[in-house]
Amino acid sequence: MLEPVTQVRILEASGARARRGDTAAAPDELPDLLLIERARAREERAIEALIRRYSRRMFRVACSVLLDEDAAESAVQDAYRAAFGDLNRYTPAGKFSCWLTRLAYNQARSLRASARSGPLALPRQAAAPAGAGADEAQERRELEHAIGGLPDVFRTVFVLRVVEGISGIETAASLGVHDTTVRTRMYRAQRRLAPDVVSRVRAASGFLELRAERLERIVQRVLAQLPHGSILTISASTP
Repeated sequence: MLEPVTQVRILEASGARARRGDTAAAPDELPDLLLIERARAREERAIEALIRRYSRRMFRVACSVLLDEDAAESAVQDAYRAAFGDLNRYTPAGKFSCWLTRLAYNQARSLRASARSGPLALPRQAAAPAGAGADEAQERRELEHAIGGLPDVFRTVFVLRVVEGISGIETAASLGVHDTTVRTRMYRAQRRLAPDVVSRVRAASGFLELRAERLERIVQRVLAQLPHGSILTISASTP
């Protein structure tokens, strides 16, 4: 995790290179802070670069709450509309990825609370990734079923720590909880799962992956909310 001072220095160095007339870097190569400043100025390429950079993590955290890929996609889109609706709410004191992830997490919880009429179902089985064999698809279904049976708060921590592979501290910042809480939930999640599940998840192909066509749909639908530089603002408060 970059310290705020380090982030600022990266941003200043990038700006200095631009003023010297150095070859412009592609948006996906720029640091978050520079992209955020450009996004505040309604630069569409910067917004798109941020969407592509963090959609997988946001999609996975939303899936961990909703257990439905289409609903998770909607939650991610809503979270982006909230983020780009008022980027001034973000401050460099925390990682931008954590801020976005918490927006997606809270939006997914809101959608679940408004739609729930009974016990949460196990994950709806998504189509296997292109090129996946029958054994890989079966392995993926078994793992999704096992993780889908975890209590909500355990499942989300497990997905961020094991599937997305981020640190406990970053997971805590993404969920708005203490890192001790993350360790406790991870421990309890593992106690409820078979001993080999963690290693199987890490080795699985395409597990909770954001497929290319779904990412493109998210990009296009979010950018469609930006006609003539106008961005829709919605609430992303914790339910």
